[in-house]
Amino acid sequence: MQRKLVLSKTFEKSYRKFTSNNQSLKTAIAKALGKMGEDAYDPSLRTHKLSGKLASYLACSCGYDCRIIFTIEMDLTNTESEIILLLDIGTHDDVY
Repeated sequence: MQRKLVLSKTFEKSYRKFTSNNQSLKTAIAKALGKMGEDAYDPSLRTHKLSGKLASYLACSCGYDCRIIFTIEMDLTNTESEIILLLDIGTHDDVY
């Protein structure tokens, strides 16, 4: 099932800051987001649940030191589908 990706304002701002003038990083992130839309638990993404204050979220990897924080929710406009809400992106230390 293809899931719709929804970007939060925080994600958009972090993305612009994190990828400024780095085309190879943008390409890696685009590839990871494409895989997330198809299967958020694709083994290459290394998706995992978080703990502590971020316990209700998931994280995946899109490169050596690039993490995406997200959650999977039901789509309110279509009750049979889900959306992936992208919350933050950055290095391991930035997002955790």
